[in-house]
Amino acid sequence: MNKHHDIGSIQFDGDVFEITIDGITRKFELKQVSALLNQASEAERRIFEVSPSGYGIHWPLLDEDISIDALLGIVSAPLQETG
Repeated sequence: MNKHHDIGSIQFDGDVFEITIDGITRKFELKQVSALLNQASEAERRIFEVSPSGYGIHWPLLDEDISIDALLGIVSAPLQETG
């Protein structure tokens, strides 16, 4: 399996979401990332799973998913079918 991103630490500090992606620590306003995470309790935010490929993060207690590419503003072209 190819590693899409290397996800390091994930932290919340008030209304700031801090995440280390590919060795670079980035901060985002939580309300811009996810309204659901913005309203979640600290306990709900603390329980998450990073996909093995590093493609995204899932919060099972909230049923919330965030794509790392979307967080970074990366737009990927759809795969072309060959036939």
